[in-house]
Amino acid sequence: MASGDEDDPIIEEIDVYLAKSLADKLYLFQYPVRPSTMTYDDVNHLTAKIKPKQQKVELEMAIDSMSPNYCRSKGEQIALNVDGTTYDETNTYSAKMMDKQSFTSIQATTNTTRYAAAVFRKGELHVTPLTGILQMRPSFSYLDKADTKTREREAANEGGDSSQDEAEEDVKAITVRFARPESEQARQRRIQSYEFLQKKQAEEPWVHLRYHSVKDGRSEHERQYLFCQSGDSSENSELVKTPKEYLAMLMPPLEEEKIVKPVGPSNVLSMAQLRTLPLGEQVKTLMKNVKVMPFANLMGLLASGTDSTAALRCIQQVSLLVQGNWVVKSDVLYPKNTCSPHSGVPAEVLCRGRDFVMWRFTMERSVMRKEIAAIIKLPPEDVKEFLEHVAIPRVNRGWEFLLPTDAEFIKKHPDIAHRQQMLWLGIQSKLEKVFNFSKEDFKTNNSPQPEPVHVSGEQRLKLAHERAQANQSSLQKDLDARRAGSGVQVKQEPEDEPMDTSSSIPNGSANGYSSASSPAFDYTNGSGGDASSLELQDFVKKTFRKHFVLTLNEFKRLLSLHLASMPVGRSVFPSISDHMLQDAILLCQCKQIMVPFPTQTTAAADEQKVFALWETGQEFDKHRRLLYELFNKNYRIRRNAVQVKLSQEFGDVPKADIDRLLHECCISHAGMWYLKGTLQS
Repeated sequence: MASGDEDDPIIEEIDVYLAKSLADKLYLFQYPVRPSTMTYDDVNHLTAKIKPKQQKVELEMAIDSMSPNYCRSKGEQIALNVDGTTYDETNTYSAKMMDKQSFTSIQATTNTTRYAAAVFRKGELHVTPLTGILQMRPSFSYLDKADTKTREREAANEGGDSSQDEAEEDVKAITVRFARPESEQARQRRIQSYEFLQKKQAEEPWVHLRYHSVKDGRSEHERQYLFCQSGDSSENSELVKTPKEYLAMLMPPLEEEKIVKPVGPSNVLSMAQLRTLPLGEQVKTLMKNVKVMPFANLMGLLASGTDSTAALRCIQQVSLLVQGNWVVKSDVLYPKNTCSPHSGVPAEVLCRGRDFVMWRFTMERSVMRKEIAAIIKLPPEDVKEFLEHVAIPRVNRGWEFLLPTDAEFIKKHPDIAHRQQMLWLGIQSKLEKVFNFSKEDFKTNNSPQPEPVHVSGEQRLKLAHERAQANQSSLQKDLDARRAGSGVQVKQEPEDEPMDTSSSIPNGSANGYSSASSPAFDYTNGSGGDASSLELQDFVKKTFRKHFVLTLNEFKRLLSLHLASMPVGRSVFPSISDHMLQDAILLCQCKQIMVPFPTQTTAAADEQKVFALWETGQEFDKHRRLLYELFNKNYRIRRNAVQVKLSQEFGDVPKADIDRLLHECCISHAGMWYLKGTLQS
């Protein structure tokens, strides 16, 4: 200790005094939007007011409207928007220009016990505890007043347009409703709501204050209260402690420490808290939150060393097996005496409807939402919630089960799988009685789906040559028949075949037709051979004149939306393949842009097929073609590259034309421009 004192000698001792005269009314104001060198000390403070309980302060300061930096026209316009043309005492800006600004405080911290203001004088340090630390920021409430004025004027104009000769309104009957008695739980929720807190804060009255500048005599008088008024040490007992007491303040005993748990939402449970619960409650909580989960994932979430047999016993109490995965039971999600948050349907009805959805997924991978809703007859919000728990929507395939079939679990636990199957048979018999259906009403399709086959361009060309040689005789007969004036024989496709939007063969054939023999188009005349082709071409023209650039994937999405919006029985598209779509696009003054995607791209095959409108008959077409040529060489380009290329080809091009070109055909990201649909997230 002696050597330490010699290395760090005491240079000076300073007496510290605790001043209490301003302890309950001393605030520290901070102005974070301005540097410390630009204070408001010399600015004229017009008004000041405070809400002591909320520690909320508002100040009004004058703006120097004679300053060369002040825009008078803007100030007058703001005043006109806020107050209108009429003058009254409630006007915000009485001078008809914005000549003042308001500042509103927010609390920088709610706990100021560690902060104080200190003054050093004559070798003494006087410390005063702070009541609050407030950050003063500009208030833009005048903008809200301007919006209110605008709405009032619009409402007045609309009301003035009504006819003055209208007859007196008919007498209407009104329904008198009496509010139900408020439960204690509802009262607690109302008290904790944001709206109630805002209302309580608004009820506290403002206390108007008088501002005194820094150099004012009253301010100098008040600053004297920052010094301790009594030099007696007994008045400062807080600062006079024995070494033992001071050490206890620095290092309080362990038994006095309080463990403060982090505050979180009432419905959220951390993994540490979860593992303190019994195993059954852990499984129930996990399944209630996740909804559907493989057993292997459940074991990964439970504590290491958990007995799998015990976990299996627990999960069977709260879940049912669907395609080898565990799905939480309906009565766990919708307990008795509860109702739907969307529609108010009782829990018993919700459980029956959700059980039907789960039962359907035990039979097949995908279901159609309309079929489900037609049988269980529940509001669409509830049906959607059931499906979102266990499935994901797929284009033209309805809702597909969320997880792949866990065949490994079924193989490893055949006894559990058999027991669950028996449970589903019992549930099925109950559902058949409730919803009046039989299992035979739903045709299952359990046949394995063929794996996607990727065919190269050379293989496709070879297949086309072979097919042409094999069909040479039939083609010759068709040609002879056409020359003889007979009608063209068109192969009819089944009318209920869905549109092929998931072809895995890029630029390939679909529905059994190659590029040379598709029946949907008459290539001799360059137009559609039937009503469907004409309808399709019309849709292509309208779509590309609106979007200019589309990937095949995006075009199929728009076509699906178009088909879905058509009335039942109105659709004239019996069967559309990817190849037919591409042919229809190319026949409608469009061309494919061979965008050189990067090798590491994640874009699917349909997303890499980019088509653009090539000919509209307008002068602006040449600008688009030049842009497409740039994208034939680059996946992305800069704006200045487009501008330079246009200037080289067409001379000086207005900025508005460049903006129009880029916004019609491209999207921007990180300073680069991409053709629409080619930017991968």
